[in-house]
Amino acid sequence: MLSVLIAVVVFAGDQATKAIVERSIPEHSIVPILPHLFNLTHTKNAGAAFGLFSESPAPWKTALLVAVSGMLLVAVVGIVWKSRHLHWETGAGLALILGGALSNLFDRIRLGRVVDFLDVYYRSYHWPTFNLADSAIVIGAVFLIFEFIFAE
Repeated sequence: MLSVLIAVVVFAGDQATKAIVERSIPEHSIVPILPHLFNLTHTKNAGAAFGLFSESPAPWKTALLVAVSGMLLVAVVGIVWKSRHLHWETGAGLALILGGALSNLFDRIRLGRVVDFLDVYYRSYHWPTFNLADSAIVIGAVFLIFEFIFAE
């Protein structure tokens, strides 16, 4: 099934890139790639996607993020399992979300945080640092939105 392959590739790619960053870029270090646009910046994120809630001192934050992520993953798997005849956009979107969410959940359970390293910016305007899993989740959501808007 193509959806499973997509989810596995996203999970493996995200885990591999995070491992490379952890081995080769010291935490809080910046490696310029495209000046004034894109850096690799090794950060640890104890919050949600794109650093949301990362500064919250709440002791239950990680447990809540794990629980919510787990429930959403069960819902996505349930939708994929029950709907064998999805449009390719829906299947691909759900698979991207599943692979990305599983990878970030895996890190959160194992380490209590995720590694973020993609830093997109223009001059002093920085988008929150993110990782491949976050990108897959957003792209998957865009697929689902387009499928919903343009479904026949």
